[in-house]
Amino acid sequence: MALVAAGALVYRSLPKMSDLVPVVRTADVGWLLLALVAELVSMRMFARQQWWLLRGFGVSLTIWRSIAVTYGRSAIAISMPAGSAVSAGFAYKAFRKAGASTEVAATVLLLSGVLSTAGLALLYLFGFLTLLAAHPQDTWRAHPAGSVIAGALVITLLVFAVWEATRRCEPDSHGVPGHGDDWTSSGWRASARHAVTAMVTLRTRYRRGALAFAIVNWLADLCCLAAVAQAFHLPLTFVEVGTAYVVVQLVRQVPLTPGGMGVIEASLLAALIAAGASEAPAAAVVLGYRLFSCWLIIPAGLFALALLRAGAARHAPSG
Repeated sequence: MALVAAGALVYRSLPKMSDLVPVVRTADVGWLLLALVAELVSMRMFARQQWWLLRGFGVSLTIWRSIAVTYGRSAIAISMPAGSAVSAGFAYKAFRKAGASTEVAATVLLLSGVLSTAGLALLYLFGFLTLLAAHPQDTWRAHPAGSVIAGALVITLLVFAVWEATRRCEPDSHGVPGHGDDWTSSGWRASARHAVTAMVTLRTRYRRGALAFAIVNWLADLCCLAAVAQAFHLPLTFVEVGTAYVVVQLVRQVPLTPGGMGVIEASLLAALIAAGASEAPAAAVVLGYRLFSCWLIIPAGLFALALLRAGAARHAPSG
């Protein structure tokens, strides 16, 4: 029902096809190709983030298999009801097959989510501080809540930096305590405690590397949106497009539909129009961005799943 309602909302929000066609015909193909490359980079960075965390815990997984798992789980998350949970379960099993213990597999999933959120927060903070530096009084008056949030983020980052600087030594362990093989209904609560411990025990280079991959993942996805906006000649600055992007990502955290389908389109369209874009070009940008960041990922993910299953069948013991 939620997906149907979201689809109806998008349908009502989109302009007439007669208004969209002229905009699509004037699209700059070069910018669209750049948008596609940016989205490919974004997906690769997400794969590298989890690959790097697994390496930090001593689990060997090839980067190509990690990319295949990333596309496969993304397709699951986008196309299935309760896709996020099913996607996490699929990634958990893939990590276990790669040699991760139950706690390590769950911890990597949790840490990946935490660091991805932190990466988005840092991207927002950087953009907000840039805007604040350029127009301090106007930014404070227009975005008082954002200014408070940005200040809180700065304080949090400073505390974290001081904590990092005062650490006396790096532990030699690559794992977390209690690497058992039993996975019960209380496993996720236990793994949350392990994740907190892992954040401390994991070597600094792996924490920083995974956070860097998360930031580049978000930035590349934002660049995909910005490139599509350039392709359809949207009269908005990068900061304005970035503001709309962050708003949509906040909305996306509420899993009303699989992959945010319908909800993201409607929210992004409303945000771009509110920023000053015309209805038809804004709708073309939304459709183009979602083509690269969502709809094309489904067939790519299904192909990746087929490759993973074929690989598993080849390595299965003959009986």
